[in-house]
Amino acid sequence: MSTTEMQDLQRTIGHLRQCVGSLRSRYGDAPAVKRLANDLDRLDIDAKELDSAPPAEVRGHTGERIPVPDAPYDESLFRGVDVDDEGLGGLHGER
Repeated sequence: MSTTEMQDLQRTIGHLRQCVGSLRSRYGDAPAVKRLANDLDRLDIDAKELDSAPPAEVRGHTGERIPVPDAPYDESLFRGVDVDDEGLGGLHGER
């Protein structure tokens, strides 16, 4: 994440923290306010973790796409024992 993105994220988390503080003043320690505060803490932890992590390109993820051919699969792959087409209701007899 770029420095600008991280600064924007931290600024937004700070603004959210002010909003949750206002809600706490109005609603007290209502369960929903506690959950929002917990979610905000989690966002802050995740943002700090992300800031210290190397970008995906450095970790080895290149975003390379793996081509999937349009040609039909070899029919013999689906003729084995206990082979089923997922989500198609099963094979019954010859195709």
